[in-house]
Amino acid sequence: MLSFVEEIVLLMLDDEKGNFVAMPLSSVNTVIAGAALMDLALHNRIDTDLEKLVVTDKTPTGDDILDDVLARLAEATEPLTVSLAIESITAYTDPYQQRALTRLIGRGILREENGRFLWVFHTRRYPVVDDTEEREVKARLRQLVLTDEIPDPRDVVMVCLLNACELFDLVLNSNELDAAMPRIEQLGRMDLIGQAVTKAVAEIRFIVQHAVTVMH
Repeated sequence: MLSFVEEIVLLMLDDEKGNFVAMPLSSVNTVIAGAALMDLALHNRIDTDLEKLVVTDKTPTGDDILDDVLARLAEATEPLTVSLAIESITAYTDPYQQRALTRLIGRGILREENGRFLWVFHTRRYPVVDDTEEREVKARLRQLVLTDEIPDPRDVVMVCLLNACELFDLVLNSNELDAAMPRIEQLGRMDLIGQAVTKAVAEIRFIVQHAVTVMH
């Protein structure tokens, strides 16, 4: 089974072009940081409430991404909230994303293509080779948000992450998405880390959009 970090990196890729969908880089980093925290929560390494995030078990998980995040959280000298934890991790998410891509390539899910743009600028794409994992994730999410099925905690996490990225249009058509939004918002309130990720990404999008408006 893929980790949350691997799943969200996979879902953020355009299947046909092999490039990441358009999102502010800061939003990408925030979502990956949130995915890592959610993975650690699922491994019972951290616990959260409305006021704080605490490391409950420093034992390595065996996942180099998660263990790096866990070590950084354990080194914190000040009390952490979910938002502060996400903010502290975003500075390191570029290598986490690359590690996730390397794993997906190693599993035969993606392949790496290198090229040149205008014969000068180096480009890199990650076309999907085997879409089994991606189709399975999307099928689970469709089933969850289009029905009243009792949610699995893992799927609630993915709903939060996709909603934060505004990537549900990759899973649902426009009519389905309109009908499913109340359910998506309801599920999003079930996970404290998911709420923090969604809030942080929304703030980033507002800042970026406001900056663009001012420039024009």
